[in-house]
Amino acid sequence: MRKRPTDSKPTGNRYRIDPAHSDSGCIQLAVERLKRGGVIVFPTSGLYGLGADALSEQSVQRVFAMKRRPADKPVLVLLSHIHDMNWLVREVPDYARPLLTLWPGGITFVFSAAGAVPVALTGGTGKIGLRLPLHPVARALAKGFGGPITGTSANISGRPPASSVAALDPGIRRAADLILDAGKLSGGPGSTIVDVTCWPVRVVREGAVPWRVVNDILKQL
Repeated sequence: MRKRPTDSKPTGNRYRIDPAHSDSGCIQLAVERLKRGGVIVFPTSGLYGLGADALSEQSVQRVFAMKRRPADKPVLVLLSHIHDMNWLVREVPDYARPLLTLWPGGITFVFSAAGAVPVALTGGTGKIGLRLPLHPVARALAKGFGGPITGTSANISGRPPASSVAALDPGIRRAADLILDAGKLSGGPGSTIVDVTCWPVRVVREGAVPWRVVNDILKQL
């Protein structure tokens, strides 16, 4: 019988977690679910996300099904280390390299995807969105997993994202293999998304990192 994490409070597939003092046993349990092809719900800076093995076509398709997300809409990927991007992207343009100083943080960069990246992950666009997270739980999950995981918001596509487990769609709650419950999160915008496959770079969505911060770096090129 598996020993439950001592300072978590499991309720079915849900485990309470304090992001400031993440229980390593609870994180390891979540990592084990990921390695077995599972999909988990986890807290980020302001919203809950859906995590799965980003390089598993089957796991990524489960994420799309849970979100009812159109197949042509890619999902972003969380990295455990900046060097992980080297085998996920075709290239990092010279003009994009200074922008990487904004990692870790609330900004996602869109690159041309490497050939080995599952088509389901890119939505058939040939592009992949990457983020190095700042949130301790997201970082611990990616590091423990040892590879990229999905970081898309845990909501039905087109509906508001969830800042609490109670606000999750019932279907997502039931389908998740494990939920890390950090209580009510702050909410707010998602990550800023910047497409660096073109010059000038294109802001897909302004979010946690203001565009002026990105623009200030670009002005120095």
